[in-house]
Amino acid sequence: MRNSASRLASNDSSTGRFNIGENVQTVRESTGEDFGLGIDFHGRMHKPMAKVLIKELEPYRLFFIEEPVLSEHPDTDSTRERLFSRWDFREVIASGAVDIIQPDVSHAGGITETRKIAMMAEAYDVALALHCPLGPIALASCLQVDAGSYNAFIQEQSLGIHYNTSNDLLDYVTDPTVFNYEDGMIDIPSGPGLGIEVNEEYVIERSGEGHRWRNPIWRHSDGSFAEW
Repeated sequence: MRNSASRLASNDSSTGRFNIGENVQTVRESTGEDFGLGIDFHGRMHKPMAKVLIKELEPYRLFFIEEPVLSEHPDTDSTRERLFSRWDFREVIASGAVDIIQPDVSHAGGITETRKIAMMAEAYDVALALHCPLGPIALASCLQVDAGSYNAFIQEQSLGIHYNTSNDLLDYVTDPTVFNYEDGMIDIPSGPGLGIEVNEEYVIERSGEGHRWRNPIWRHSDGSFAEW
């Protein structure tokens, strides 16, 4: 998975909608019909605009559309990286409004709780695509859940992409080859525990630098606050 733009913004205009359609058309023409193409809107469309845009994107036969609107609106294809427990997921799964759920192992109570969410989704024929824009420990955890979930069909990973530019996330493990991908596929790490060994010396080195990451503050063109 890749970000299609260096800077994200709310898309709430006809011009923005046209640009999205044009970008998707370009990517589809470049990849061909056999390439699974998904789009993540991070909830940055308002519901009326999202309905129009999704209809316009149908000719490009997308693999999935992720969170065109915020998770408060259940009627979307792929969603729920912002929900955190089986009780949060139960209502939306039972409603039949979604085809794919995206719990985050790091936010949804860990491996045990995420497995329970996955099994609940399986009973409703809802697919699992674990959310993971994080590091190797989170990714290894996701892969172990995927291995035991019949409805897991794709796994997000952020190695070398997104905002991870200050260092290589694989520096945190002693053997980065456990995350070698081949033709978009990866073997489940088979070592003890999660299947990886943490590079503790590097963790100590980086811990001395600290961080002050904060959610960006966004505003609409009229100056009003926008959802990040």
